[in-house]
Amino acid sequence: MRRTVLIITAFVLSLAANAQTLNVKVGNVTYQFPSSQTGDMTFYDGDSLTIINKTFALSDIDGMYVDATEVTDNAVGIVYSGTSATIAVAGNIAQYLTVTQSGAHVSIAQSDDLAQEITYTLSGTTTDGEFYMSGSYKATIELNGLTLTNATPVYSGAAVHIQNGKRINVKVITGTTNTLVDAAGGSQKGCLYVKGHAEFKQYGTLNVVGNVKHGIKAGEYVSIKNATINVTSAVGDGISCNEYFLMESGTVSISGTGDDGIQADLDGDTSTGMTNNHEDEDSGNIYIEGGSITLDCTALAAKGIKSAGDIYVSGETNITATMSGNGTWDEDDLETKAACGLSADGNLNVSGGSVSVTATGSGGKGMKCDGVMTITGGTIDIVTSGGLYYCDGTNENHNYTGDTDQIDSDYYSSPKGIKAGVKDTSGNSTTYSGGLVISSGTVNVTTSGNNAEGIESKNYLNISGGYITVNAHDDGINSAQDMTIDGGYVYARATDNDGIDSNGNLYLQGGLVYAIGASSPEVAIDVNSEEQKQLYFTGGTLIAIGGLEQGSSLSQTCYQASSWNSETWYSMTYGSTTIAFYTPTVSGGSGPGGGGPGGGQNNSTMVVSASSTPTLKSGVTVSGGTGIFDNNCYLNATVSGGSNVSLSEYTGGSGPGPGPGK
Repeated sequence: MRRTVLIITAFVLSLAANAQTLNVKVGNVTYQFPSSQTGDMTFYDGDSLTIINKTFALSDIDGMYVDATEVTDNAVGIVYSGTSATIAVAGNIAQYLTVTQSGAHVSIAQSDDLAQEITYTLSGTTTDGEFYMSGSYKATIELNGLTLTNATPVYSGAAVHIQNGKRINVKVITGTTNTLVDAAGGSQKGCLYVKGHAEFKQYGTLNVVGNVKHGIKAGEYVSIKNATINVTSAVGDGISCNEYFLMESGTVSISGTGDDGIQADLDGDTSTGMTNNHEDEDSGNIYIEGGSITLDCTALAAKGIKSAGDIYVSGETNITATMSGNGTWDEDDLETKAACGLSADGNLNVSGGSVSVTATGSGGKGMKCDGVMTITGGTIDIVTSGGLYYCDGTNENHNYTGDTDQIDSDYYSSPKGIKAGVKDTSGNSTTYSGGLVISSGTVNVTTSGNNAEGIESKNYLNISGGYITVNAHDDGINSAQDMTIDGGYVYARATDNDGIDSNGNLYLQGGLVYAIGASSPEVAIDVNSEEQKQLYFTGGTLIAIGGLEQGSSLSQTCYQASSWNSETWYSMTYGSTTIAFYTPTVSGGSGPGGGGPGGGQNNSTMVVSASSTPTLKSGVTVSGGTGIFDNNCYLNATVSGGSNVSLSEYTGGSGPGPGPGK
């Protein structure tokens, strides 16, 4: 062994003289020891060499050399090339790592004694490789121009598998494009899997293909800041996590999924509930505080964004979801399920940003939650065009046109723009939970499929502000319990039912309301008078084509136009205020309308009211002003021409007798 001793002695002298780096090569792994750190190196019994507590069997060493390489502490670099990979390990952490390699399949096990964060930098290209890391201390993974496909699983079927329950920084290096594809024959939970917390950062691009289950899966939370993430296909969800999902900035694009776009599940510990700073116990919630999300979901009953808890949308967020999957029958729950852009098992809050959802499949919805939906800002645009989905486990119909009152509610899913709350009829009595509150923002909803309501609350519904425009096939705006409108600008048009329909009392106390019902017996504003509910109109500005529910309490005087015509511009002036509005053709109507006082249930009835006695003109020319309700109404506009329309006090809404009440 004398020659070996001499060689090692020479390396030691070289290091001391030149302050360079000792490289110990074991297979494709190079351990790099800076001279300033090596100290005494122990050569024992001619069989082993120990450097900074890392012991090498001499029989494993393929070579040693000294060069001027600069070594970054706590760093591991892995470069993939074809069917192989080279690994460089900083000497100060060598003792804590066990590196195993088979071709381009690399596995690194961190010792439990490790007490410092390691940065793993992955680069290069391979058509059959993977990166597997296990340990119990937080780490950073840098993706630096990596194209990694796992064709034949060795350690895991994932492309990148982090079997570490701590925080993992995933840095998508600025200016780089990275692509991960997992093995079709594996049993992995995701193409990129992190057992703990996955935090995606920096300004690079990451493309992901999930051939077995999810594109990206984390056992705990996922956060995204600045990075661009594209999941181009996944058998399961695009991004799935078991705690919360947080997006602060960046871009996410998800398509080609067999299930949901983004999903946050419960981790089993919900004792502390939601926390504002997104701590670990914050489970099942989704926070979108900035950035851009584009979702194209084609799977049956898929959800674009799905939370087992709450969803919060705020800041400069931009969400675009295209949902084309039809409804389906759930064999486990024995009920129908349908697609939805944003779906929360808890509450759903929108305070800023923009949300745009298009749902074309049967039963498809824009936004829904089982708890309280609160809209305090932002812009929401929803279009649904699918029909009512029916299935009883055997028979299926994607455009059911029968009476839903005659079938079990588990057997059908109605298309809706916005749905909030839950009505439970499974017990001895009906119970209601959740609700809908709109105090600001812009909400535009269009639905055209059979039984498609625009905005529905299965409990209470309160509107105190904002700009709301609804064009619906079924009811424009509907609540199962009391509804209150005391502010904002509300347009609700139904082509096959009531403009606004409350199954509880309806308190109209302020704001501007323009409601349009379909042909008789539908009305502009309806309440469930069969159950002794009433419309209480105490203030605000009202335009109602189709009249009001009979039995209404009208504290503010309402007036009925002697006649009106469809597809005509009108102006209503009260005090110093003038409003210009356009009248559409009412479904089932005969074009020009007329009718004397007391109609109440006739689509030919136009009812208006304001804080003072209004004057009404027909056939006016409108210029300037601020357009609202898809420019079917103008505020502060200049009007000219036209002819006066005589008004008489409206008594039909305050008379006895029940109306439709649906």
